[in-house]
Amino acid sequence: MMGMQATNLQNLPENYVMKFWMYHAMTWPQISFVAEDHKGRIVGYVLAKIEEDSEEKGEPVHGHVNSISVLRSYRRLGLAKKLMLLSQEAMASVYKAEHVSLHVRKSNKAAIGLYRDTLGFEVAKVEKKYYGDGEDALSMRLSLKDP
Repeated sequence: MMGMQATNLQNLPENYVMKFWMYHAMTWPQISFVAEDHKGRIVGYVLAKIEEDSEEKGEPVHGHVNSISVLRSYRRLGLAKKLMLLSQEAMASVYKAEHVSLHVRKSNKAAIGLYRDTLGFEVAKVEKKYYGDGEDALSMRLSLKDP
């Protein structure tokens, strides 16, 4: 957890208290993953959850990626793609999730390219002033069902 949080603190303006990390790890341990270097240091992670109130609302079970980050010196090696695919596969196989959602800053072109062009996510909507600094978010979604 500490390694994931450290990676988050280095790379992203959105940060979480340790309680948040622990809750995810204890509640949905099968769908969050880390990437380590040759010395066992965490260089990337994906933190995900299953939307808890889906079934209560009569919606299909679906996952949500809260956060993904790879240290700058380990980018462009395919780690983010691999982490996302592992999480998506686990959401579908363990929880039978029908789709996965995420939010991304409208200005984060690299992440949007990964999600849309590499992984096949589609923009579901734009959420105005989603982030603490007032930036809009793209709410993106990917079906986990076979076409």
